[in-house]
Amino acid sequence: MDEYAWPTVAEVPTELHHRRWAATVAALPLGASIAGEVIGRQRFGVFIRVDGVPDAMALAEITVMPQRMDLPALGARLLGEVIGHAEHNHQVRVRLHEVATSAE
Repeated sequence: MDEYAWPTVAEVPTELHHRRWAATVAALPLGASIAGEVIGRQRFGVFIRVDGVPDAMALAEITVMPQRMDLPALGARLLGEVIGHAEHNHQVRVRLHEVATSAE
């Protein structure tokens, strides 16, 4: 398996999800705590499926990860905080706090 992977087509929000962007932003306001699972990894950060908000695609960039934190593995469970909303690609920006558990 490659060290880096994009989220699969089944995991990426569809056009229907994009039409629900306002509801996603309302459900995940700035400062909200999130938990979720890593569904994609790239050198710049990880994509996260947010628990309880199926229309959300979150991105935690390496610049907002705790110091000395390794890039989390696919399937890792994460905890974090919403720090922004990217309207242009309908992504929730997240600052990670810690890895909750690791997928084996």
